[in-house]
Amino acid sequence: MAPPLQVKQLPERIVHATIDGQRVAVPEGTTILAACRSQAAEVPTLCFLETLAPVNVCRACVVEVEGSRALVPACSRPLETDMVVSTRSKRVDKSRRMVLEFLASSVDMSLAGPDVERWMEEYGVDPDRYGPKAAAGADLDARAGRHGPTVGAERATAAQPVKVDNDLYVRDYSRCILCYKCVEACGDQAQHTFALAVAGRGFDAHIATEFEVPLPESACVYCGNCVGVCPTGALMFKSEYDLRQANQWDESRQTVTDTICPYCGVGCTLELHVQDNAIVKVTSPMDHEVTSGHLCIKGRFGFEFVQQRPPAAEPR
Repeated sequence: MAPPLQVKQLPERIVHATIDGQRVAVPEGTTILAACRSQAAEVPTLCFLETLAPVNVCRACVVEVEGSRALVPACSRPLETDMVVSTRSKRVDKSRRMVLEFLASSVDMSLAGPDVERWMEEYGVDPDRYGPKAAAGADLDARAGRHGPTVGAERATAAQPVKVDNDLYVRDYSRCILCYKCVEACGDQAQHTFALAVAGRGFDAHIATEFEVPLPESACVYCGNCVGVCPTGALMFKSEYDLRQANQWDESRQTVTDTICPYCGVGCTLELHVQDNAIVKVTSPMDHEVTSGHLCIKGRFGFEFVQQRPPAAEPR
């Protein structure tokens, strides 16, 4: 028998470019964002996540490429040979400031994390220059994006009641920046349930279930992967929401313990967030080779049995 044909692998092609005046060499196909991070050049991102395909909607990661008419999204544009990239030009800074201002002027960004708070200070974001927030419209309880008429210099906001229609997680769309992460995680990037989509156009655009039905009546399987990727707290564990409402949520008192999900043999790693000797939420590492941060309903929410302790035995 003839020996198997040995196929020689072509050597990896290296791309040479310049980022903020520094020469870089990265494998062909590397995005500008990845190349910037390899050089410790910070580029803000809101809609980008390593485990999801780039959707280019937030525009916070735009950079200036010499010879390009428009700013380009660093999260999806591959670095090309001899490309000259600037991550902090005046044009880039102005664009990022406007993106963050537009978001903060209409959306509650208070739970978006310390990085976003730092970027707002660094880029001089001032959402109040667009005027005071408009009062909530009469039909805000119907769906996101519906707003009453503004008066004078008031600015419209995404303010609306929190949707609490199940015992596992809540939806606070006053915090939603339409980053599409929940839609992608619910769709072909992870769960393949397609229970969520973006409906409407312009300022009326919002995350919706099919025909705007309540979550228990939708195709949702409660895997919670949308909660796991949400960057602003628009989607939140019901347990976390209840503690925040009671002013008892305190991450400084929480510990995170890794364990293996007990429900099946896949071997998903769980991160148990524990406060006051009780599990308050469950996540999974984004860089885990099994889960990539995604879980099923049992792994994400099936922790209550741990806390159903039998009553202490009566002393004899």
